[in-house]
Amino acid sequence: MVLYFSGTGNTEYIAKMIAEGLGDECVDLFDRIRTNDTSPLYSEKTYVICAPIYVCALPIFLMKYLKSIEFQGNNKVYFVVTSGGYCGSAKVQGKFFARKKNLKFLGCAEFVMPRNYVANDRYEMDSEELIHSKISKSTAKVKEVVKAIKNEKKLKSRHVWLFEILIITPFAPLWTKYKLVAKDFYSTESCVGCGICKKVCPLNNIELVDKRPKWGGSCTHCMACISKCPKKAIEYGNKTQGKPRYLLKNYVPLRKVKL
Repeated sequence: MVLYFSGTGNTEYIAKMIAEGLGDECVDLFDRIRTNDTSPLYSEKTYVICAPIYVCALPIFLMKYLKSIEFQGNNKVYFVVTSGGYCGSAKVQGKFFARKKNLKFLGCAEFVMPRNYVANDRYEMDSEELIHSKISKSTAKVKEVVKAIKNEKKLKSRHVWLFEILIITPFAPLWTKYKLVAKDFYSTESCVGCGICKKVCPLNNIELVDKRPKWGGSCTHCMACISKCPKKAIEYGNKTQGKPRYLLKNYVPLRKVKL
């Protein structure tokens, strides 16, 4: 069973290709997370958990949710992550998660995908050329990952150094709590009150007030609301003004891909 969470399509794209290659079920965790559905999962095949990288680690809200689920049937698990170029402590997180859930950890694979984090002033969004290059290289990599999973071989990924763990472990939760906040999100006059932003928020953090979005206190900066707004009517302070929004589907359809 291939499980995934995706904000702007990168992880969904990789997860669906892996599931297609394996001939396996592909489960979007979005609705389960939104409704806090912690009913057990059952799979006769190896579990493959696909996730994006937030703050150099697996998303805190996603790992909290996964820890609340009972994994029945097969006792093996792979982790597959999508990142802008650095997967941080994901491999170690996956290993510890598997240990706590009494699952056998079979490794972690990283797919470098286009940046979606528009709400920042530290780096520019990827160029069109780089976006296409990253998608192309990751698409080609799926075949070898699928082959390894089919044969239950261990996925190889970069070594995670101790100093990385010592820095990321305390840093990621603090940065998530104090920096990944929603207070700077706002809608412009272009907003038509369609409510898409509310529907795509995995944490139920958006309400419509007088047909305009209002953000609450829970946010993970998945960029779903700002990137999926059809009118580009959402901004984050002055950090997003004039910047392109990224959605995978604008570059390649989210469809089944024959391998």
